[in-house]
Amino acid sequence: MGRPLHGDVVLARHWHRLDDGRLQCDLCPRRCRLRDGQRGYCMVRERRGEELVLTAYGWTGALATDPVEKKPLYHFLPGTGALSLATGGCNLGCVYCQNAALSRFWPARVPGERASPEEVAEAALALGCPIVAFTYSEPVPALEYVVDVAEACHAAGIRTVGVTAGYVLPAPRAELFAHMDAANVDLKGGEGAYGRLCAARAGPVLETLEYLHCDTTVWLEVTYLLVPAENDSETDVGRQCEWILGHLGPDVPVHLTAFHPAWKMQDWLPTPPETVRRARRLARAAGIRHVYTGNIYDPEGQATYCSGCGRVVIGRDRQRVVEWGLGRGRCRRCGTACPGVYDEAPGLWRAGTLPVAPGGRPTRH
Repeated sequence: MGRPLHGDVVLARHWHRLDDGRLQCDLCPRRCRLRDGQRGYCMVRERRGEELVLTAYGWTGALATDPVEKKPLYHFLPGTGALSLATGGCNLGCVYCQNAALSRFWPARVPGERASPEEVAEAALALGCPIVAFTYSEPVPALEYVVDVAEACHAAGIRTVGVTAGYVLPAPRAELFAHMDAANVDLKGGEGAYGRLCAARAGPVLETLEYLHCDTTVWLEVTYLLVPAENDSETDVGRQCEWILGHLGPDVPVHLTAFHPAWKMQDWLPTPPETVRRARRLARAAGIRHVYTGNIYDPEGQATYCSGCGRVVIGRDRQRVVEWGLGRGRCRRCGTACPGVYDEAPGLWRAGTLPVAPGGRPTRH
């Protein structure tokens, strides 16, 4: 548990003192070097005296119920309701951020509320949510709070999901994902796209993806946001598919999503639906078996197909499960396993109602 100092402030982990007296944060590749009173790039980690602290412990910018498909996770307990929790701050500088009030202007523009880890777990139980998702904003800067919430959730039998840019150093990466059951990692493009759009580097994100796939049991899915004229060409998509196939294999689900103008790119055009559908065709042709379209209406591109016989095994209308053809995680027609974590039946999330936890014990394939 994070050790409270006062209010929302707790001692931070993952930092050390430099010879010149500054404190270096070792949470993410920025390695911010701080003098007394300075905050890191993320806005929520600050030097106070001779220690580094997290200034947003217990602070929630949003707390809402969603289907797990909204994260997006399509192969992790489909149809199940998730209690979504947003923390403050971000260690990336994406110029198209959909949640800039949370990521760059905490706490001035989003008042938020405080919730202890136990209160979050209790809320999930009361709402019938078997999942708590750290989403809407980047969970890495609030590591101490996120880990404590995850521990409280696991103690209550609730699974945890991290929706993240994956921009984190090895030691905190291991600590964070040791407490996650599933993750969706945003892949923004190649090094050029990261530099132009996110003030970051691609390398550490690729390392996180490989780490999750090769060294953990965390269920992994990948999101690739298609930004017009930046990373949406056939060449860009082909390079990302080549990397995914070579390092993660053909069975990691990939979500290709449409860009919508926001923050510093409000004068940009949204991604045309056909661009998203074309990217999906390219990814499938390259050999990725489970590729989805997002931020557009496309039942074909949002269904899950059996890689053996081609049958729809999970049909979706937007983020709602409308067809189910799995039994014990396998296609009911041909018996081919569908990679993921499943119950025998989908969750009963419906828009406008509280989510209902599915029965049975989940199985992994």
